[in-house]
Amino acid sequence: MMGQQVLVLNQNVKRESGRKVQTGNINAAKTIADVIRTCLGPRAMMKMLLDPTGGIVMTNDGNAILREIQVQHPAAKSMIEISRTQDEEVGDGTTSVIILAGEMLSVAEQFLEQQMHPTIIISAYRRALEDMLDTLKDISTPVDTSDRSMMLKIVHSAINTKALSRWSELACSIALDAVRTVELEDNGRKEIDIKKYAKVEKVPGGIIEDSCVLRGVMVNKDVTHPRMRRLIKEPRIVLLDCSLEYKKGESQTDIEISKEEDFARILQMEEEFIQQMCEDVIRLKPDLLFTEKGISDLAQHYLMKANITAIRRVRKTDNNRIARACGARIVSRTDELREEDVGTGAGLFEVKKIGDEYFAFVTECKDPKACTILLRGASKEILAEVERNLQDAMQVCRNVLLEPFLLPGGGAVEMSVSKRLTERSRSMTGVDQWPYRAVAQALEVIPRTLIQNCGASTIRALTSLRAKHTQEDSVCWGVDGETGCLSDMSSLGIWEPLAVKAQTYKTAVETAILLLRIDDIVSGHKKKDKEQQMGGSGAE
Repeated sequence: MMGQQVLVLNQNVKRESGRKVQTGNINAAKTIADVIRTCLGPRAMMKMLLDPTGGIVMTNDGNAILREIQVQHPAAKSMIEISRTQDEEVGDGTTSVIILAGEMLSVAEQFLEQQMHPTIIISAYRRALEDMLDTLKDISTPVDTSDRSMMLKIVHSAINTKALSRWSELACSIALDAVRTVELEDNGRKEIDIKKYAKVEKVPGGIIEDSCVLRGVMVNKDVTHPRMRRLIKEPRIVLLDCSLEYKKGESQTDIEISKEEDFARILQMEEEFIQQMCEDVIRLKPDLLFTEKGISDLAQHYLMKANITAIRRVRKTDNNRIARACGARIVSRTDELREEDVGTGAGLFEVKKIGDEYFAFVTECKDPKACTILLRGASKEILAEVERNLQDAMQVCRNVLLEPFLLPGGGAVEMSVSKRLTERSRSMTGVDQWPYRAVAQALEVIPRTLIQNCGASTIRALTSLRAKHTQEDSVCWGVDGETGCLSDMSSLGIWEPLAVKAQTYKTAVETAILLLRIDDIVSGHKKKDKEQQMGGSGAE
């Protein structure tokens, strides 16, 4: 009886448990962190990735890199997930969150080797996280969001680590103007929706210096009829979401005709229907008509006779943006058009040819609540990277407007939080204090990586930075990412929004906690079908 082997799990299932899993997870996290370690700071290197379809991605945005990498290890997948969370939540700090989480796990490794139970480490991490967030609030300084130069500095430190840093003046003002434009105060709550209302249009050709924020909207469309006007001053704009064509029945209908006059009558009805729709539009005397659906040739003819420029098949999102920019309302049926639905906020409509495509511009709006950012550049790859950087910059702007608190950048925050945690850990008793102190050490990875990336001597710089932080009033001292020397971040003007930092710490510590909790990985193999054909070769 004893010699019988009892199989509980299916034979094709691979199971790892205990210490092996934990070290495996920690190593996976460290590997992911190492991949993008060189992407932190102003001296960041770029990564070039080939995606499965054969396109090239060149970037140093942590999230964009990890999106493209194919990973097998489950722990590594969750690391990639957190950089995406960070990107969606606050838009910046995607690289630092991965590096921090990787470091948090690697300092936990020694405690696991000393047979300390993971839950003890986790509870210490939790306490450390609470203290970290309190410390951040203590260090942070409020900022006046209406002060343009200060806002530009904040955005500048976000862009500085990206490929855009050469044109940072231009990029900062673009990001700031775009966010300022789409900012809406709605009975007390601020709404800044960058995704919907600040569209980035990439047009290859030209140079990056030609990029600008339009006070209005641009669509990649030409007028429908060649004889329509291409330049209109102060246009009256009507936006439709229905088609100016003969309405076909919803279900398939057959009409039997006995007399041939009836056929002429049916055609005439179609024409009259279109004429009626056009007259509804013409009644308002607009100059410009945008519709999301088609416009038939006959309708174009009527509109042209009334001297109305029509543009058809505009994307719904573009239509919404035009509505916000010039104050028009989108109407679903022509017979419901009213005077208040006409947008008169735009100052100029023109169709320009850029490269080999035509673009329609609705610009010089009086008080636009939507805008288009026009990016020019040499190649598609450059444009894609510039767009990603601008997204980050706009997110940073948004965070500061929603939560106007700042922290010094350049690893200064990490050092002061680390110092605060080390002091606290001295007053703690019991086993908790060691993991708690380890969190303080883990935070030093950010300044350390900054020093490494610009090739200065790591140990010397870090030790002197630690010494600096023990003095009074030296919260703002950090690493100058360009040279690797120590400097005062407030004089360099390198600031980061509180929202970004807080989110980075939360995400990093939570992930570390999550991965430490795992003590068993059961992976079912996909090879079952093959093995059954081969007569089941048993577990691998």
